Amino acid sequence: HAFSAGIARNQSIRYINIHSLNNDAFISIMRALHGLSQLEDLTIHGNNSVGPYGWSELRTLLESGGCKLKQLCLSDNNYIRNEGLDVLSNGLRGIGSSLKVLALSDNSISNEGLSTLVEALQTCTSLERLHLSSNDFSSAAAGLSSLSDWLWNAPMNLKNLGIECCSINDDGLHAVVEGAAIHCKELYLDGNGSITSAGLSYLSNAIRSDSCRVETLWLQGIPIGDDGMEVLARGLANNKSVRSMYLGDSVDVSVTSAGWVAFSTALCDTSSVNNTYLSNHTICDIWNEDDEDRPIPPQDISLHLQLNEEHPQHAARCKILMSHR
Repeated sequence: HAFSAGIARNQSIRYINIHSLNNDAFISIMRALHGLSQLEDLTIHGNNSVGPYGWSELRTLLESGGCKLKQLCLSDNNYIRNEGLDVLSNGLRGIGSSLKVLALSDNSISNEGLSTLVEALQTCTSLERLHLSSNDFSSAAAGLSSLSDWLWNAPMNLKNLGIECCSINDDGLHAVVEGAAIHCKELYLDGNGSITSAGLSYLSNAIRSDSCRVETLWLQGIPIGDDGMEVLARGLANNKSVRSMYLGDSVDVSVTSAGWVAFSTALCDTSSVNNTYLSNHTICDIWNEDDEDRPIPPQDISLHLQLNEEHPQHAARCKILMSHR
């Protein structure tokens, strides 16, 4: 109680990190935060013993309008689940105009909770980063479709969407990827090992669109064979936004010469001078440098990626001179 009273008297606090409190202590802290008008960043994680009354107290804090949070991180809180999002949704509406970052990773959220969250996000017009990793969206095609509709229609500028390790399958990727591709500069899909080449074809269609804004695409942990590499290559052939597409290690990526030829053609189509000119001169990286077990692509692919990175303005001319002497 003395600690909570001290917080309540300190009007200059901008950041609070709460970890592993029991329910009573959590409620006490939430009540103490009501007067902190300067509070911008609230992180609550690992509070698995917090019950409904605790999260209701957080909702009351957010609804009060006393603090205009820019960042709210609620990760690894097992109670939240779908039921907790029902409790918190009104609170999110209370801070929607100021909120820039929302993290709800590893909270046992599924389709119902995701749909509830999307309804609450309608007021989050300033949101730039949304992290939903490590929830279970294996049967959440409807919720992911709602998320995609929100991305299509909401007046906001979401730059970063994290839906990695969410058990997303082909249907789920189909539901979300179009809306994600036209709004997000960074799209995290890694760790969704149920996605097949059929799902990657939906991603390929999305990045092929002239409206695609994705610059960084994370695909580690998704099994990619020749079929998958070929559909990704088709999407990249006309793409002008993706600079980095991080594939997995040699366990995830099992590509033969056929797959690499398709990818090489996307970077430098030598069938005619015009087709070489229209090839992809944007993407420069397909591996995370920290991944020591990454496959080694053919030399021509490494060369074309290097040209795109080091000489973006002259990459097309260089490829033409190299291929059509």
